Parts: sequence; C-alpha cells; structure tokens
Amino acid sequence: MTAYMLAHLRKTEEIHPEVLEYLERIQAALDPYSGRFLVHGGTVDVREGTWPGDVILVEFPSMEHARNFYDSDAYQAILPLRKNHLQGELIIVEGVEPGHDSAAMAAELKKVIR
Repeated sequence: MTAYMLAHLRKTEEIHPEVLEYLERIQAALDPYSGRFLVHGGTVDVREGTWPGDVILVEFPSMEHARNFYDSDAYQAILPLRKNHLQGELIIVEGVEPGHDSAAMAAELKKVIR
C-alpha cells in the first residue's frame, strides 16, 4: 500500500548553504526507494488553525520503502544538513486502498463502539 512522508518545516529568515546542499542531494537518496515529491514547499492556504511553515509530501510504494529510505545511509548522511538549520516535524503515514469508503469505515467503527 502506498505510503507518504509528510514534513512540516518552519520558515527561516535565510536559507543556510547546507540546506541547499541537502536539496541538491535529496533526489539521489530518494531514487533507490522510488520516492517522489508530490508537494515541495508550494503555496499553503490555511483554512483552519495555523501553519507556520512549508509542506513537503513524498510518495513511496509502501511503508517499507519509506522507512528504508529514512534509515538509509544515503539519507542519514544528508539529514543533518536540514535538521541543523530547519525546525519541523516529519511523519511516515500509510495511505488508503483504492476505493476507500469513509462511510463504510464509519459503519465498521459504529459496530466496535456500541
């Protein structure tokens, strides 16, 4: 099942040169795990709450691919280039099956909570 790596990174006054190096090297680290950017700092239209930063969304074929990417030597080697200069959160989350039906999900949850 498809998985996603979602990062919320806070904006900074200046972009540190190490962040630029990270950006130059990230795709080569993603490629062996079939990771591809779906969102990379695009415009954020906040409709509820606050969102002080950028969104990065990377798609992987599976949770295993996403975890293996994050734990890979190639990514761990460049991770400090970002983490030392940008604050934020990063999660890996499993996607839904094709044809996901939230109403059917609600019906199943109702059975459990009764």
